[in-house]
Amino acid sequence: MNGDSLELRTTVSADGTLRLHLEGVILPEPGPGQLLVRVEAAPINPSDLGLMFGPADLSTLTRDGDALTARIPDAAMPALRSRIGQSLPVGNEGAGTVVAAGPDQQHLIGRRVAMLGGAMYARLRLIGAGDCLVLPEGAGPEEGAALFVNPLTALGFVETMRAEGHKAIVHAPAASNLGQMLARICKADGIGLVNIVRSPEQAALLRGLGAAHVVDSSTASFHEDLTQAVAATGATLCFDAIGGGETTSIVLNAMETVALRDAAAYDRYGSAVKKQGYIYGALDTGPTVLHRGFGFSWSVGGWLLFRALQRLEPATVERMRQRVVEERTTTFASHYTARITLEQALEPETVAAYVRKATGEKYLITP
Repeated sequence: MNGDSLELRTTVSADGTLRLHLEGVILPEPGPGQLLVRVEAAPINPSDLGLMFGPADLSTLTRDGDALTARIPDAAMPALRSRIGQSLPVGNEGAGTVVAAGPDQQHLIGRRVAMLGGAMYARLRLIGAGDCLVLPEGAGPEEGAALFVNPLTALGFVETMRAEGHKAIVHAPAASNLGQMLARICKADGIGLVNIVRSPEQAALLRGLGAAHVVDSSTASFHEDLTQAVAATGATLCFDAIGGGETTSIVLNAMETVALRDAAAYDRYGSAVKKQGYIYGALDTGPTVLHRGFGFSWSVGGWLLFRALQRLEPATVERMRQRVVEERTTTFASHYTARITLEQALEPETVAAYVRKATGEKYLITP
């Protein structure tokens, strides 16, 4: 099998230039435990954009031959010191057909697999069989393209809730592909979920999925609606993909308001109910603002899928993976705004569309 491939890569130079370009690579023959996969579909997730463009100022994005370049603000360069000069492949997950395999994996040649492991924006991917999910016969590439990041994140929220002793979740913003998956999971598993959305259309979308508690941050009654939904579910755990701004703060204050309603006596330190906020995304890269009206029993931290999976028992992770495969066309189905080639991913007008990270919009690279 010819191992010549083409990969989308990102490089930061010492002068503060970010370069996004296609690079030819020659992959070796697969060894024991390895598969060579022809990549057929790979989604663009916010986490992929973080590697592709980092802190670059996209208003400076320009075409430079077959590549794109952008300037990185001087203040952001110290944090990128360790990646200067490195040509880094992009794309966390994808799906494709196995075209060659190591001697112990010959039975998978011709099978379609979902993959996790980086470098998915490519024509070919050499990968360990353990980093793949074998899809059922007849499953298309789009069914397997996004079976890791969003599905395992949604299931990871639920497992985190159970491990930390919470009984319900607040999620924002909730109308994304991931949010829709979480809504389906919580409905099926009988878990309380408060969905924060940003428009009446998004609220209608989630209610159409059977979500019982949907609150719209664009309405004048948002704070009261949120408090009532927290009271109805008993939620003390929040997952916030926005990151910047006041979302986590608003949710923690609503949780404290509910907790104080049942307090037997006044306590100047607030309620003893533990409230946890996790920031797992950066749709808003500005500062996270906390207006501390939620007492002293609270924590705010970061939540990252790959590290969360490492804390779970292997049997739990395997159970999660199998559920994703079994429910790939229902609970964990993804919907795409557009499909683009590797070359189109470098067109400035296309970049402007997929970097918006708009709720409900998801782009798929079809190498």
